[in-house]
Amino acid sequence: MNIEEYRNYCLSLPATSEDFPFDQNTLAFKICGKLFALTDVEKFESINIKCNPELAIELRERYPAVQPGYHMNKKHWNTIMLDGSVATQLLQDWVLHSYECVVAGLPKKYREVLSK
Repeated sequence: MNIEEYRNYCLSLPATSEDFPFDQNTLAFKICGKLFALTDVEKFESINIKCNPELAIELRERYPAVQPGYHMNKKHWNTIMLDGSVATQLLQDWVLHSYECVVAGLPKKYREVLSK
């Protein structure tokens, strides 16, 4: 997966927006203002995504490329090293899981709008 494929996939998820809230290199993807994925656009060596805490631990144990979230809450975030060891489809599945975790935590009125 390259940066354009990653960006296009994230933006294909309903109501997703992108911005650079931290600095000029850290691209963040949000749903209703809540962060679900980010990466460095200059290096694109890893992505940070939100994850169910139990699944986060399982993925870290199963995949060497999955590490606790760099500069993030380690309970809820994973950093995925883009070293080619994780298939694109699996990366997309994990990004979708991150998106769904954030959507599940949104107020009911936002979830209802997104489900239409």
